[in-house]
Amino acid sequence: MCLAVPGQIISIAEPLPDQENDTLFRTGKVSFGGIVKDVSLAYVPEATVGNYVIVHVGFALSVLDEDEAQKTLQDLNQLEVLAP
Repeated sequence: MCLAVPGQIISIAEPLPDQENDTLFRTGKVSFGGIVKDVSLAYVPEATVGNYVIVHVGFALSVLDEDEAQKTLQDLNQLEVLAP
């Protein structure tokens, strides 16, 4: 089973001069409830700072509506409360 988690983009790295037109190298910092990780944004060229994205193994797979992201985060928090 795979798990993809929503996080909010807090910054997008400036590309190196030779990578300006290559979205494969696009990265950003994504916050997962205060834990910040570097994430590849290669698959979501339309994503901007403030967007929520679904992340799996370090890759943002899609942009997510903020309401849906908050709902998913609440569901994950409830699972944590239920854990032994």
